[in-house]
Amino acid sequence: MRVFSEAERAEVWDLFEQGVSERQIAVRMGRNKGSIRQFLLDNAGRRPRPPGTSKLRLTLSEREEISRGLAAGKSLRAIAAGMGELRRRCVVK
Repeated sequence: MRVFSEAERAEVWDLFEQGVSERQIAVRMGRNKGSIRQFLLDNAGRRPRPPGTSKLRLTLSEREEISRGLAAGKSLRAIAAGMGELRRRCVVK
């Protein structure tokens, strides 16, 4: 199996975050769908944080999700549960 270059990794994450399916990503990149799926599963469906950043810090998208939830009147527990469910759905595609 061919290893993903740094540029290919970035492209996979960019496409995945735009909502492009694993199959479409594989076709665009000339890869097997299984290798795309395994790449995403190896990273739990989340783009890895840059080296040196704390796992305790929220990403911009996580902050936005919390803000939208609070604006909608949701509790922090409900928002957190929704964020966890969203991550699981992203990985299972």
